Amino acid sequence: MTAVLVGLLVGGAGVGVAWALTGGTSDAGSSAGNDARGACDALAGMDESKLFTKGKAGEQALYRFAGAFDLATAAAVGDSSYEPLAEAITRAHNRHRQVFEVDTEVKKELAKARKICADL
Repeated sequence: MTAVLVGLLVGGAGVGVAWALTGGTSDAGSSAGNDARGACDALAGMDESKLFTKGKAGEQALYRFAGAFDLATAAAVGDSSYEPLAEAITRAHNRHRQVFEVDTEVKKELAKARKICADL
């Protein structure tokens, strides 16, 4: 039950982060490219070493991770060329939720996503 509640909280927060990152206007983030850039911005601002830090720093890292996941997924839906970005972030996000730590697999996928972002 706790895992479900945490999942809902993080997912809802991701939507809020996505809205905040894109300015919250009706046409902001309307293109897949804007969504991809928003995902990359959220990822760039996320320090995965703080994902388990108590307090605001840890919360902020979780929300940025969720925001990157949501925006990358939206970008891939809008334009299939962003699927590699969405897949890398999704693998990192799912692994993190599975093992509740930032292990080597999570780090590998985050590095892959960041490289894709650098090439956008």
